[in-house]
Amino acid sequence: MTHLHLDYAIPDAALSDYITVFYRFRSDLPGLEETERADRAQIRFVLHDGGGEYRFADGRVQQAMDVHIVGPTTGPRVICADRPVHVFGAGLAPCGWAALIGVDASTMVNRLVDAADLFGDRVIAAREALRSAADLAGMQAIATALLLELLRDSCSDTLRFVRQVNDWLAAHPSPDIESLIGATGLSRRQLERNCNRLYGMPPKFLARKYRALRAAVSLILDGDSLDEVIDRGFYDQSHLIREIREFTGLTPRQLKADPGRIAALSVGLRHNLSGQIDPLVSDA
Repeated sequence: MTHLHLDYAIPDAALSDYITVFYRFRSDLPGLEETERADRAQIRFVLHDGGGEYRFADGRVQQAMDVHIVGPTTGPRVICADRPVHVFGAGLAPCGWAALIGVDASTMVNRLVDAADLFGDRVIAAREALRSAADLAGMQAIATALLLELLRDSCSDTLRFVRQVNDWLAAHPSPDIESLIGATGLSRRQLERNCNRLYGMPPKFLARKYRALRAAVSLILDGDSLDEVIDRGFYDQSHLIREIREFTGLTPRQLKADPGRIAALSVGLRHNLSGQIDPLVSDA
């Protein structure tokens, strides 16, 4: 009998610059303790009673609110609950962060914020509607209506910058900062300031993060050898092990043997959406 269920849905075109994917996660186990890799920001609706706990890589521990924003994360986080779990969520693209949250993302790295404090009763009402929804499609419709109401227009300069950074991250396993400077026409300091504001971290750290996450996916999904993965921008085996462990919480050998239930589910499902969503999501 399957105890964990994870499903993804592709956002409507009106949200494609703001939301990476919608997802629904359920566990009928009496308790849960699972590790999630470093990731981009999320908005999550806890549909079960009793919440749960997040333990972040920097040592911060926070209780989950009924509706909460998870800031960008620099390392693995552990989610814990002492009961069956039901969560609906959406990944926030950098433009979504700018248009929905608005504050500098680097000030909210590795932390939770109560979405009700930001948006008021509208998100609480949406949570109640989500709890009554019959399926993922119904949940997506509820969340889409809410987000279209909450989102502020993202300026064209922000959208252009995000696309340039995403293209830079996707183009090479270990992209060079100078090529991003050339593509954007910005100084190194301006690049760092803009990346911190939208992604929560500077471009060099972003490049490390996505290099490690792509390598982890290839180990889990493709069964690539360590030597094959090392050739994708790592100095040697020690460097590969350190980087993957920093962003996933596991060594390459652990990932190949047992990546964790949520990781195994999410990697496969995201990969199935390849070509339909941002490659930084489907391939990492």
